[in-house]
Amino acid sequence: MDILGFIDKGGFIVYILIFLNIIGFTIIFWKFFTLPRKHQIIARIKQTIKPTSSVTMQIEYEVKKLETGLTIIKNIAIISPLLGLLGTVVGIYISFEDITAKGLGDPTVFSGGIAVALITTIAGIIVSIPHQIAYNHFISMIDTIEVLAKKELVGKED
Repeated sequence: MDILGFIDKGGFIVYILIFLNIIGFTIIFWKFFTLPRKHQIIARIKQTIKPTSSVTMQIEYEVKKLETGLTIIKNIAIISPLLGLLGTVVGIYISFEDITAKGLGDPTVFSGGIAVALITTIAGIIVSIPHQIAYNHFISMIDTIEVLAKKELVGKED
């Protein structure tokens, strides 16, 4: 069976996971290309600091802007395995419905539901892993930028 066959067999939950994957990877690529080098961000923060404002507050404001979109990536990483688990439950439910309707005489009666269960579990994990890695990478990167900015600029605070 090819990949499209697996996707089709996984049903609507796999389509939801694919949709979430597209959204998540769009944000991930956006972050990879829009988060410039640390020194460029710190230079931008230096330019935006107003003499009358708190340096720490201004740095935190700029860092918060860098975190835009990361909540979506984190939520996709968290929700994907749960959707896979939901697919598992749906697949097992389908299996029991088939057993109830047709009996246990033929083992292939419940194999379709088990296949759905496994496919959705696999899809949920496949979607979750890269999103969790990307989220951790970006948070680490932004934390480093914040620490460097505070180290360079904290002496200017009012």
